Amino acid sequence: MDRPVEPGHFSACEARLDKHIAGRCSVDFPVAVVLPAGGSGERTGLLTPKQFCTFLNRPLISYTIQTFERVPWIQSIVVVVAKESLDLMMDIIHRFHHRNVLVVHGGSTRHRSIFNGVRALSEGEGGTARVKPKVVIIHDAVRPFVEEDFLLKITMAAKEQGAAGAIRPLVSTVIATTLEGYLDHSLERTMYRASEMPQGFIYDVIYQAYQRCSESDFEFGTECLHLALQYCGTNAKLIEGPPTLWKVTYKRDLAAAESIVKETLSQSACVVTGGSAQATELANALQRSMSALDMEVDVISDLMGDDAKSLSKEWNFIRVSVNSSCFSEVGKMLSALEEADRALLHPVVIIWVYLNVSEDGLSASEPMGGEPAAMMELATGAKLGNILVYGIQLHHSKEATLWGRSVEKVAQMSCALIRDRSPALTGQLLQA
Repeated sequence: MDRPVEPGHFSACEARLDKHIAGRCSVDFPVAVVLPAGGSGERTGLLTPKQFCTFLNRPLISYTIQTFERVPWIQSIVVVVAKESLDLMMDIIHRFHHRNVLVVHGGSTRHRSIFNGVRALSEGEGGTARVKPKVVIIHDAVRPFVEEDFLLKITMAAKEQGAAGAIRPLVSTVIATTLEGYLDHSLERTMYRASEMPQGFIYDVIYQAYQRCSESDFEFGTECLHLALQYCGTNAKLIEGPPTLWKVTYKRDLAAAESIVKETLSQSACVVTGGSAQATELANALQRSMSALDMEVDVISDLMGDDAKSLSKEWNFIRVSVNSSCFSEVGKMLSALEEADRALLHPVVIIWVYLNVSEDGLSASEPMGGEPAAMMELATGAKLGNILVYGIQLHHSKEATLWGRSVEKVAQMSCALIRDRSPALTGQLLQA
């Protein structure tokens, strides 16, 4: 399965269109998004509708909203929810600082909900007029991994053709059965495609299609592209989309979505040395070992000046200290991250690596003064802010082979902590 570059953050520059130069300046007309999110999610087997199920301390729908918020040429987002979910949705918007999001009540069916969202883009409260978009994108709230370059393709095709939609090849043969449960006939799989999201429309096309469609369409229909063709004569341009367009349907899909987000958050790390020679030596050794484990690692002296740029782009930090008193530097890092609001959308990892350079070393049974207790207290508070703090202690060895094994073990432990992002291990001081 293809992976997004970062959850909710994708590059528009990879898009290639026949008549348009890809990039952020390609869209010079208003574009809006409608996210129907009124479903009950019965197929997940959970009491909570899937769009509101959480992983990594954040509901699924928030990931999807962020995907569209990160696209600079999308001006507004309408989320359509069931009436009983309105307060929950407003709380999500407030808690995760989502912008330019309008929440409206859904209808009794999918088409009624989408029409409510489309209508809200041009009709304000009390029938007041809004500035309607040129193109509206309709997308499922439970498909969080759509990429910006594909949104650009759908948007430009919709502007030119009136409608456009994503398709994917069928992975199974479709068969028809008799009433008695026997095979009637099968379809030639290569002649058919699965209709996916996102779909894009000239605003007036989808609005008029809904105004003209029948009650039967509202009650039983599911395909917006068909309404545009049937009631407006607009034949959609179909564009094959990437595998990342899959939707969360079953409970296991939530685990898969969490795995994707963890993977994309765990591709790199920043090692902070504090400037000491021994800490820098260990940091450089960790960089080599972690790079061999497919993790990109930068080494900086501190989160000050130009090095502070790491705060705005990195999700994983390793603070190397040569004596336990430097644990206070972890607190400074934590304060800087909290001030930068880095952990609002995704959990940030801080690993404190304590290098013991004493001759006799410290055994696991000899705690470093009050540091373990202080670390547990700090980590417990940090976890409330979605920052995960771990500790690793190792003893410096003058024997090169033994020292190399110790560094490699620290690298392996650090990579595992970063990739697993386990809240249960926060505050623990692990021994390397």
